[in-house]
Amino acid sequence: MSGLERKQTPKTRPMPQKRTALVASLDIGTSKIACMIARLRPCPPSDALRGRSHAVELIGYSQIQSRGVKAGAVVDLAECEQAVRQAVALAERMAKVRVESVLLSVSGGRLQGCLIEAAADIKGGAVTPADVTRVTSTGMRHATGEGRTVLHALPVGYALDGVKGIRDPKGMVARQFGVDMNVVTSDATVAKNLMLVVERCHLNVEAMASSPYVAGLSVLTDDEADLGAAVIEMGAGTTTMAIYSGGRFVHASGFAVGGQHITMDIARGLGACIADAERIKTLYGTVLTGGSDARELMSVPSAGDNDRDVPQVVSRATIANIVRQRAEEIFEMVRDRLADSPFAAEPRARVVLSGGASQLTGIPELASQILGRPVRIGRPLGFGRLPSEAKSASFAVPSGLLVYPQYAHLEHVEPRHTRQLRTGTDGYFGKVGRWLREGF
Repeated sequence: MSGLERKQTPKTRPMPQKRTALVASLDIGTSKIACMIARLRPCPPSDALRGRSHAVELIGYSQIQSRGVKAGAVVDLAECEQAVRQAVALAERMAKVRVESVLLSVSGGRLQGCLIEAAADIKGGAVTPADVTRVTSTGMRHATGEGRTVLHALPVGYALDGVKGIRDPKGMVARQFGVDMNVVTSDATVAKNLMLVVERCHLNVEAMASSPYVAGLSVLTDDEADLGAAVIEMGAGTTTMAIYSGGRFVHASGFAVGGQHITMDIARGLGACIADAERIKTLYGTVLTGGSDARELMSVPSAGDNDRDVPQVVSRATIANIVRQRAEEIFEMVRDRLADSPFAAEPRARVVLSGGASQLTGIPELASQILGRPVRIGRPLGFGRLPSEAKSASFAVPSGLLVYPQYAHLEHVEPRHTRQLRTGTDGYFGKVGRWLREGF
């Protein structure tokens, strides 16, 4: 049993070009669980989204309040399992199909990408697919620390005898062959427990992918990915980011501060209960303070269970100041991480925000001010008729998961996985069972 097996989360098979497929995505977040079911139909390539070989037709979806999750990680198996069952059942009812396997997103577990260079001498003169796999595997192993698991191993570029910028080295002649790759890892325990929840619902995990990467697949145009972009996925419990350069996903990072922290700040600052604080954030959450806000007052019920407690009166400016302080802190943390990434060297690169917390009023302006870059809110692109609530930035991750199978061929998959996938379900459960058992 090689130590490789547990190093990589399950990967999906590449999409057959000419075939229609049914896919389901599951985004288990800190505040909401979203499930989307779609038919992928082959389509001619479009100018704006050249990488997509299939059109995504949404046939069912659901969004419910999450339970048993904190900072993108499962903290209560039974609670989380119940919520996932409910979300999947609602989407199935709408789509009138049964789901057997899902694509699963990962936002917790301290997502981290690193660029790895690996090289090897070529024996036969010409580069073979086996050479590519061997060198990529070596690079991936070196990038994976103790207790971490690989979500993505994506070659960014190849080198032949030290000459970089080679797009496809197969069949080319060289003495030495090298690969630059983006290896994205997460805490193995976080990934395994997310997977365990899904398994307990009697569903297969078809593949796992990092939230900011799939958000990018949903909200970025090809031009943005080519010129360079940072996708900041602003969830409730985590803020994660994916850096794109030259059309490729080159870096990932994340930290456990998000929209829920703004809710808690409001609850503490106003002495309100968490449900009221969440409602206040949704209705009045803004980082902009205007002249009239100081005069505009509202009453907030106090958090105690005593009915005689007098509700307190606060100005909208007070709320905006609480929201702004935390939002500034989040973007300052984002700025520090972007400075340590390939994004810093891309002067024309822009920032695209997604996720529920990006929808607070004035967030793009604040982000642009702190990050010193043009910023826009990213919404799912190139989807057929999406219902209005699924068009929002908070659905970037589950909708991006539906696009992900079209990009699965770019990923390096450890050779032993691919062989097991072909053996049918035994291979699948053997693989998953072993992956879950190992390292515990």
